[in-house]
Amino acid sequence: MAGLRPGARVLDVGCGRIGLRALEPALDITGVDLIERPDYPGPFIRADASEGLPFSDGGFDLVYCSSVIEHVPPERRAAFAAEVRRVGRGWFVQTPAFSFPIEPHSLLPAAHWLGPRLRKLYWRLGAAGDWEDIRLLRRGELEELFGPALPERVGPLVKSWVCVHGPDARGESAREAADVVAQAVYHEKGQKHDSD
Repeated sequence: MAGLRPGARVLDVGCGRIGLRALEPALDITGVDLIERPDYPGPFIRADASEGLPFSDGGFDLVYCSSVIEHVPPERRAAFAAEVRRVGRGWFVQTPAFSFPIEPHSLLPAAHWLGPRLRKLYWRLGAAGDWEDIRLLRRGELEELFGPALPERVGPLVKSWVCVHGPDARGESAREAADVVAQAVYHEKGQKHDSD
């Protein structure tokens, strides 16, 4: 994954029940989530990254964060991003694109383009279940937090943005590293990635 050497330490922020471990079981992955995950198959810490993580500066080779930042309230995103950048020597952050016409949590057309009041009413028709005030990011918003963002596309449409900054043991460019990681993400999206 992204040129990580064997034994590299990875932090999976917003790991859900299994997260990245499902795709990369050989890596040393520590899971972090807002709720307890007693069945998480490895080291796990319950914590809110926007309030600080109990790890040393640069303690992880890579912080992996897939489809999480849009769940963080906008006023706490800068703190969340600062903490990801503090504990990781590199990071992979992916989020659905605001410009994509289907809201990926509810699977409803244009749901994310509505104001919170209308979106909450419309949300009941979708696949997401209980209401959550999810705020998708625009490219510029993500880049302010994590640096240059690369597109993941469905045909001509950008479905999500990916920021990769990382320890690159093989000397690949950020774009090449992003391509390697994106393959894992496409595989992950094909499976059910539970980020409850």
